[in-house]
Amino acid sequence: MPGWRLLAQTGAQVLGCGARGLGAAPGVGSRKNIWFFVRNLHSKSNTWWDEHLSEENVSFVKQLVRDENNAQLSSKLNPLKDEPWPLHPWEPGSSRVGLIALKLGMMPLWSKDGQKHVVTLLQVQDCHVLKYTPKENYNGKTAALTVGGKTVSRFYKSDSILEFYRELGLPPKQTIKIFHVTDNAVIKPGTPLYAAHFRPGQYVDVTAKTIGKGFQGVMKRWGFKGQPASHGQTKTHRRPGAISTGDVARVWPGTKMPGQMGNQSRTVYGLKVWRVNTKHNVIYVNGSVPGHKNCLVKACTTI
Repeated sequence: MPGWRLLAQTGAQVLGCGARGLGAAPGVGSRKNIWFFVRNLHSKSNTWWDEHLSEENVSFVKQLVRDENNAQLSSKLNPLKDEPWPLHPWEPGSSRVGLIALKLGMMPLWSKDGQKHVVTLLQVQDCHVLKYTPKENYNGKTAALTVGGKTVSRFYKSDSILEFYRELGLPPKQTIKIFHVTDNAVIKPGTPLYAAHFRPGQYVDVTAKTIGKGFQGVMKRWGFKGQPASHGQTKTHRRPGAISTGDVARVWPGTKMPGQMGNQSRTVYGLKVWRVNTKHNVIYVNGSVPGHKNCLVKACTTI
């Protein structure tokens, strides 16, 4: 077959050049005696994961992202280039915008009278107002302000999301939250928000996702007592027991049963602000806050 003979000759020329691409065995006219080799252009030690980058490459990528964010902030697309919006005085019943903060952890704090308080540290990182939606376009009752917190690398965002931030003239954010505000508390998009947004003595509501515990039984999830450990009881020591009655012949919705524990959005109301560190943008709130360390939380003035 001239076609197979030509292919074998081409393979011999490739092999003669030192490349591992094509080989031919004796009896080139037979189709079974020809095999192909795939040349590996990448060694096994090279990966595409960012944690395997060298220190020089990591510093270069960080500097590149920083320069792009600065160029975008200083461009004409930044909404702060326009005239400032008028300021309105506070009135009873006003609803202000909140913040997106990073939970750093907990620590003790002593007041001036010597009392010890356990507080949670919330750090505000690169929090900006992204968008203003008037009440006519929202729900007809209150206006809405979209706030983004913690600037992240643009390499982990899709093109549609990056286009959204390019139109705003702001760097991409890790998370976005919506706050309902009154007309006298509207802030211009592009305005940065700091920890000084709250003052010591105020009370805030903090919303975050709780720590996930996985699938748990009723004793850990709901605090059930459980069943006897002895006296003839077998295989049901940690079971819930009856979940309904015979007359109803059904299980009511909301019955406490085993299931997923944690990883749900929860709000803690009325946490007092004990201290505000304006240098590092840290807010010290009373008590505990849902979520694990380094998670983003939503903080707003108590209703």
